[in-house]
Amino acid sequence: MAETISVLYTEEQVDARIRELGETISKDYAGKSLHLICILRGSVFFACELAKRITIPVSIDFMSVSSYGDDTISSGVVKVTKDLDDVIKDRDVLVVEDIIDTGHTLGYLLDRLKARGPKSLKLCALLDKPDRREVEVNIDYTGFTIPDEFIVGYGLDYAQKYRNLPYIGIVHME
Repeated sequence: MAETISVLYTEEQVDARIRELGETISKDYAGKSLHLICILRGSVFFACELAKRITIPVSIDFMSVSSYGDDTISSGVVKVTKDLDDVIKDRDVLVVEDIIDTGHTLGYLLDRLKARGPKSLKLCALLDKPDRREVEVNIDYTGFTIPDEFIVGYGLDYAQKYRNLPYIGIVHME
């Protein structure tokens, strides 16, 4: 089955929104340092661009969590394949995610991270797909609210393809 991609948000629109998020986060954490947790693999593009636009001291760590595999529908089973290297106890932590849809993955992950005793724990998502939500997740910083479509680009993939697109697009199956 072949697929085509149509543009939902251009590279310029994504860049402008990430710049706005960076400014807001910098103001909200003024006078503090912030520890970013990038959720691999999809969030790496977003996390790097966001970190460049945050003007307070930032450190970064990575986790790999998945519930998709090579499918377009979440399996509902959360698998942690890489845990944090750094301790987050008593730190201001911002989890950086590419997309929140059902909420299962982030609900599980946030509960796990809260148990580690961070000073504060907030969530920043480039994309929010509320029509698919099954588990309520509080998103503190949202890039874009999107329709219930399968999205690729800017780190998001379909069977490991299209992560490198500089824009956010909708996958159309043919």
